[in-house]
Amino acid sequence: MAAAPSMTGKIVLITGGTGGIGRAAAIGLASMGARVGITGRDPSRAVAAAREIIRLTGNPSVDVFVADMSSQGDVRRLAGEVLATYPRLDVLLNNVGGFWAHRHVTADGLERTFALNHLAPFLLTNLLLERLIASAPARIVTVSSAAHSMGKLDFNDLMAEHNYSGQRAYNQSKLGNVMFTYELARRLAGTGVTATALHPGVTSTGFGAEDAVRVMAPLVALLRPFMKSPARGADTAVYLASAAGADGVTGLYFADRKARKSHASTYDTSAAARLWQVSADLVGLEDGARR
Repeated sequence: MAAAPSMTGKIVLITGGTGGIGRAAAIGLASMGARVGITGRDPSRAVAAAREIIRLTGNPSVDVFVADMSSQGDVRRLAGEVLATYPRLDVLLNNVGGFWAHRHVTADGLERTFALNHLAPFLLTNLLLERLIASAPARIVTVSSAAHSMGKLDFNDLMAEHNYSGQRAYNQSKLGNVMFTYELARRLAGTGVTATALHPGVTSTGFGAEDAVRVMAPLVALLRPFMKSPARGADTAVYLASAAGADGVTGLYFADRKARKSHASTYDTSAAARLWQVSADLVGLEDGARR
């Protein structure tokens, strides 16, 4: 079995790192020697997660950043804290995400699924981009889902004001993740910063629990024994963040450590460019990543 790559001297930021796939990825990368920053909404939970990561890995270099990623104000504050804390940034792992059966509106007046799953990584990535470029070679890894293949970008109703479905909103946001990654890779060509997206597999986590549909609970309980553990779910993300085999790999979608074809709609460059511009407008960025 090949030895794990060394991440000693590398700095990694993982959004949504207090549980599930994010926490498992933090454990994996910290065990390789990386300095790891994790974000979480709840300060006590985030601190407890950091202590557990340190205990399990023996690596004391675990930092906590508190932010509600559905809030653009919090994302901007987070970016400022990260830039003040880290003189370099080798890996940004956009992992935070959620599923809501019922429509919720954020402090910015946006539908929460789109705001958290797509706009948060879009904004954070752009705010940290110059630091990533200065740290090149660097990597941006975004956790998407095979659910992107069922997604459709409805530019006339991205906020699902007229006809909300939790699954439809989630699928759309995961499609956005893949299209964002491909457009980002195009814009970062020649910078030494790569952008990849991945499907982690169906993983046993607390995902969606805060707004669960009661009728789904028995089904989830029935399927849980067949789901991946968080460590297995995080495996491809850890691979893309650390492996020599991922050096220079950009603009691709992965599952089980292998590049896969994403849905045909993700290769629509016109739609991706439009999504980029709409996203920039929604978060108040003039343009974002260089062309």
